[in-house]
Amino acid sequence: MISLILPWPPSINKYYRIFQNRIIISKEGRDYRKAIIAQVIEQKADYFLKGKLKVTLECHRPDNRRRDLDNVQKSSLDSLTHAKVWEDDSQIVDLHTYWSPHIGGHIKVTIEELK
Repeated sequence: MISLILPWPPSINKYYRIFQNRIIISKEGRDYRKAIIAQVIEQKADYFLKGKLKVTLECHRPDNRRRDLDNVQKSSLDSLTHAKVWEDDSQIVDLHTYWSPHIGGHIKVTIEELK
């Protein structure tokens, strides 16, 4: 089992941009990807998982404002793919995402490779 603490992601509305009729990762999205890579290296989670995965995202909001829980998933999971924690987020067959009752502005990710 792997546990990581990730910084709070940008809103999915800020993560992507349309440029010349193509969807691209925004500067804010690219900066978030770099931050995830740094956290993976710092937390020594240098994995490249290849099997089926169970992933849990425990979301600690930065404040008490209303947010959509599903907006946290896409940028976080795509950034972990970019950081080469796994081959592709399509490997995730069991995904659980929930709000922590605590404020903190981070996401605790638990990854379990299924046999």
